[in-house]
Amino acid sequence: MTDVPPWRRPPRDHFPGVPAWSMPVSVVPQEPFAVSPLGPVTQEWAWGGADGSGVRVCVLDSGVDADHPLVGGIDGARDVIPGEDGDLTVVPTEPGDAAGHGTACASVIRSIAPAASLTSVRVLSSGRHGSGAALLTGLTWAIEEGFDVINMSLSTTKPDFRDALRDLSDHAYFRRCVIVASAHNMPVRSYPWPFASVISVASHDSPNPMTYYYNPSPPVEFYARGVRVPVAGPGGRQLLSTGNSFATPHIAGICALILSKHPSLTPFQLKSVLYLAAENVAVPDGGARVD
Repeated sequence: MTDVPPWRRPPRDHFPGVPAWSMPVSVVPQEPFAVSPLGPVTQEWAWGGADGSGVRVCVLDSGVDADHPLVGGIDGARDVIPGEDGDLTVVPTEPGDAAGHGTACASVIRSIAPAASLTSVRVLSSGRHGSGAALLTGLTWAIEEGFDVINMSLSTTKPDFRDALRDLSDHAYFRRCVIVASAHNMPVRSYPWPFASVISVASHDSPNPMTYYYNPSPPVEFYARGVRVPVAGPGGRQLLSTGNSFATPHIAGICALILSKHPSLTPFQLKSVLYLAAENVAVPDGGARVD
C-alpha cells in the first residue's frame, strides 16, 4: 500500500510488547513523506499563482447543476437513497439541483478555484431540507473517498446527531479531509460547525471575495464574504444571495488554492495558514501592521 499516504491507511495490527497505538521502531520502517515547511506566511505565499489544480472538492448539499455557466461542469454526482435493505446508500446519479442551493455554493468555489475538481453529493431534498441520517451517510462516503475539501453549507440542530458528526469530523481530520462548515444563520446551536476539527465560517459584508477575517472569539473561526454574493441562479442566471452558506464556499475555495500550491499541508497546518493570511492578521512583506 505504498501508493496510499500514511494518514489514509488502515491502522496497523497491535504489535506485542508495546502499548496500543504505538510504534515499534525496530520492525516498522520509517518512510519519508513530503512536508510543507511554514516560513513567513503571506497571502502570496499561501495561494499566489494557484488555481486549485489537483484538489478534489466535495459539495455536500442539494446537488449541483453541472450545466450552469457559473459552474462549468463537475467531475461526479452522487445521491443518498434508501437501499434494498432499507439502509441509506450513496449511488451515482445525473447532476441536478431542484433547490439551487448546492449549485450556488459550487459556483462560488469555481469562481475562487477554477481548476479544482468538483463532485456533488445530494443530501438535501428540493425543499432544502434533509434527514440527519442522509447527512451522515453522505459525509461518511465523502470522507472514505478521500476528498481534500468537503464544503458543508448546512448543519443540523438535532443533538441526536451531534456525537456521530463529531466522530466523523475527527475521522476526516486524521484522514486530511478538510471540512469547511457553515455556521447557522440564526443564533442557535447546530452541528458540525462548532467542532474544533472543522473550519467554521460566518459572513462579513465586504464585497471582496478574497477578503476574509480571523475571528478571535470562536466558535466561528473565520468570516468570509456572505452578503449580496453573486451566485448561480435558476435558468443559467446570476443572483445576489446572502447567508453563511455562501461565505463557506469562499473559504472552501481558498483552501483549495492553498492545497493546490502546498498539497502536503495537514488540516492543522492549513488552518494555521488561513489564520496567518487573514486580512486582520497578515502583515505585508516588508511592512508592519499598525493597529
